[in-house]
Amino acid sequence: MANANPTWGSPRIHGELLKLGIKISERTVARLIPKKRNPPSQTWRTFLDNHVKGLVSIDFFVVPTATFRILFVLVVLAHDRRRVVHFNVTDHPTPRRTGEQLIQAFPDGSEPRFLLRDRDRIYGEEFKERIQAIGIEEIMTAPRSPWQNPFCERLIGSIRRDGLNHVIILGESHLRRILGRYFHYYHKYRTHLSLEKDAPEPRPIQEVSLGEVIEIPEVGGLHHHYERRVA
Repeated sequence: MANANPTWGSPRIHGELLKLGIKISERTVARLIPKKRNPPSQTWRTFLDNHVKGLVSIDFFVVPTATFRILFVLVVLAHDRRRVVHFNVTDHPTPRRTGEQLIQAFPDGSEPRFLLRDRDRIYGEEFKERIQAIGIEEIMTAPRSPWQNPFCERLIGSIRRDGLNHVIILGESHLRRILGRYFHYYHKYRTHLSLEKDAPEPRPIQEVSLGEVIEIPEVGGLHHHYERRVA
């Protein structure tokens, strides 16, 4: 009965069985009905993987200064090669300013198909209007679900662990310099597990014949990269 009448539930089938003189409890009918297997829905991670080439994510994080001033950093991350396509520092973010930053990040028709973000109130109506005007579709994470924006959260964690946790920020211009140096290192030399231990800007493999290995400091000596050069 369940197979022939897919819209019937246990009460309907129980009623039919009673009319056929079959005495059985409705609870038993519910237990014996074959469970319907719905086709699996697309998981959140599957969505991110399927649209990796046309997806960017954005997020803000805060940085306190030596004078207890709070600065807000906006990062715009392209998922395909984990590239930071834009960043900005401000002490007072607004929806209009944030929308302008997205327009600056994607000049000349280079905008992505999807923009992944959280539900922070900083992304107000003015921000939404600017994003829609350049043809970007917004994808919002569920409330209080930072794990749904994993690549941006991982980037912010790397920025803190690799850089900001080791310096005292004196002001806005100082923070811009530190971030600029870090992103130079991040793009050209920092290897990523998700990129098969390559950098966002692919690094060629240097053969032994190219010379001795030398150490080159990056981000004020916090990190180094290594190259082969002829002595």
